[in-house]
Amino acid sequence: MAILETVSPRRERTEGRSTRWRINIGLSLINGAVIKIIFGTAAVGAAVIAKDGGWGLLNHYNVTGLPAQIVAFIILDFAIYLQHVITHALPLLWRLHIIHHTDLDLDVTSGVRFHPFEIIVSMIYKLLIVAAIGPDPAVVILFEIVLNGSALFNHSNLYIPKPLDRVLRSVIVTPEMHRVHHSAQVVETNSNFGFFFSIWDRICGTYRSASVLPPTRFPIGVSEYRSQNRLGLNNLLLMPINPKLGDNSLRLK
Repeated sequence: MAILETVSPRRERTEGRSTRWRINIGLSLINGAVIKIIFGTAAVGAAVIAKDGGWGLLNHYNVTGLPAQIVAFIILDFAIYLQHVITHALPLLWRLHIIHHTDLDLDVTSGVRFHPFEIIVSMIYKLLIVAAIGPDPAVVILFEIVLNGSALFNHSNLYIPKPLDRVLRSVIVTPEMHRVHHSAQVVETNSNFGFFFSIWDRICGTYRSASVLPPTRFPIGVSEYRSQNRLGLNNLLLMPINPKLGDNSLRLK
């Protein structure tokens, strides 16, 4: 994705790539270490335990084979959509999630720009969902691959021709669709929460086809944080406990 967005970018960068990439990849490395230390095999391990113990709806009702795998994948994707909505709705979670939205440009590395505490909360949530569903561990592995791959794809600065984008977004979240979610306009930030399937935004009324401003011109980020000097790695790690942040609300109205 990094190569593709360099060859065929959608928007001109407003900030230097080297500083942003150092911060975003640094957060990714910290988060990887946190997950490894605290959770180990994490969601896949939970799926194995659920299967062996007969936990979860699918195991309780003895739903097996391809139907069970499809249902589990769909439920997992909806659960991630719902989690994303909740992080915007609850002030405490927004304090963590805002780090993701403070990126002043959007590219492939934005897809890994998350606060470590948000990663911990997200993993606990995912473990609970896996235990409640009881999916096949192979489905969880596949979902993790798709989830991470789609995050890199839909955060990328890749230009996709409008006709192709229209076809793709009828099924999956495209960069053009998700970019609206990273608009500095609150009403636009509170839209397009999906990560993989685009249908959830349409069904739940959170879909927005485009920004009110031209797609190559609307500002990315959070209105309160427009200077890269305030967005260093240390500042981002401490931002959730910053009293000045308050309830500055990109929260859902």
